[in-house]
Amino acid sequence: MDDTWQSLKGQFLMAMPSLNDPNFYQSVTCMAEHNAKGAMGIVINRVHPEINAKMIFDELKIPAMIDAEQIPIHVGGPVHANEIFVLHAAPFTWEGSMMITSAVGLSNSRDILEAVAAGRPPRDYLIALGCAGWGPGQLESEIRGNAWITGPFSPEITFRLAMEQRWEAAMKNIGIDLALLSDTAGHA
Repeated sequence: MDDTWQSLKGQFLMAMPSLNDPNFYQSVTCMAEHNAKGAMGIVINRVHPEINAKMIFDELKIPAMIDAEQIPIHVGGPVHANEIFVLHAAPFTWEGSMMITSAVGLSNSRDILEAVAAGRPPRDYLIALGCAGWGPGQLESEIRGNAWITGPFSPEITFRLAMEQRWEAAMKNIGIDLALLSDTAGHA
């Protein structure tokens, strides 16, 4: 790592318009980890079209006391596609909680799923299957290649904004007018 390297943990990673990979086209990813070993995050604006929380709870034999069919399951990314991740606000006392920032954590333990099913979820949360992952130096290379742009994490965008508005809102949050955005990387 050089002297200018900075961790993107706790930031948004937004796909540039030229990124045509179907896994990441117009995606917004909450970066959960970023260090010399690589990076990992959860895509926050993709919903699985055929899976809902009731299906997950039924498969794990977790009784649901709520209308779990109404809870969407996000496509968190193409890595570990069968693993469940819960991106959430406070509390952070779940068995598998990992703090991303002081306002958001990531858990993948049964106790948080049981709390959601029982109607006692964290204040804000989203359930995802899979995550996004990059090997050492891979994400930095993709950023230099103009595939991604970074910005501050926003609980409002992540948990409250309509899914189809999250990418544009995250871009606007850093002052980008999508109509004026170029697909070509510039290097000074």
